[in-house]
Amino acid sequence: MTKIHLETFGVGKPIVLVHGWAMHTGIWREFAKQLAQNYRVTCIDLPGHGRSEKIDPFTLERISDELVNIIPPSPPFSKGGDCSLPSLGQYVSSSPPFEKGGAGGICWLGWSLGATVVLDIADRYPERVSSLVLLAGNPSYTQTEQWPGMDTGLLDDFAGHLNKNCQATLLRFLSLQVNGLPDRKVLLKALKESVFECDAPDENTLQGGLKILKEADLRPVLSGLTIPVSVILGGLDTLVPVAVGQKMQQLLPSLELNIIDRAGHVPFLSHSRETLAIISRFMDEQCI
Repeated sequence: MTKIHLETFGVGKPIVLVHGWAMHTGIWREFAKQLAQNYRVTCIDLPGHGRSEKIDPFTLERISDELVNIIPPSPPFSKGGDCSLPSLGQYVSSSPPFEKGGAGGICWLGWSLGATVVLDIADRYPERVSSLVLLAGNPSYTQTEQWPGMDTGLLDDFAGHLNKNCQATLLRFLSLQVNGLPDRKVLLKALKESVFECDAPDENTLQGGLKILKEADLRPVLSGLTIPVSVILGGLDTLVPVAVGQKMQQLLPSLELNIIDRAGHVPFLSHSRETLAIISRFMDEQCI
């Protein structure tokens, strides 16, 4: 029985936030409190990240299973919320699972690696998902001649350096997320403070995450979705090229594509107002 850490804020329509590689719920906290003024926001530590127990192996399917099984049934909601009393430090066992359909009516938001996770959840547990927000995410992260993405050499380089100097590798990854932004130093400081609030995941977990980023291809899943989907990309993102937005829209014409021109890989930190406005509009117009 894996213990998964949750942080919940506010009341209203439910939305679940799933973080990216090597991160934890702390990265969301201030943004989540803003979002919780009108919605019930649940932030999850992925297994082996932050305060959640690790799983072995760290695979996409296992991650999705763990997350789906700890999200409670969607409660009745009312407009407006009070995030002054968040439920912090809550641990929930991910076994046994809730009844099928118990967590219906929930919007799942995935950032970076989290976008891959929520796409997999939508594919394998469609009754648990009412809508998706893919934030700085790519259904297939590796670059090909036909698909914008990351050079596989970069992912291999990260994997090769983890066992030599884990912290230096993570710092390099954080730096890439804000490269080219005018307020890079301020954002990098905020990222470091949030990320190193908790111990880093162990090497097996980190390597497992890189393997998912390198090998997972959720493009067929995206093209087959029949639920509302919103994509938010940063025009200056060095990890998820903004050009992938049009490719994703070709796969799913109904997809809502939003580009924040001056944002990088962490638009919820660098451009929180714009990101909040996009998500709020989507929640109000598209989410049950």
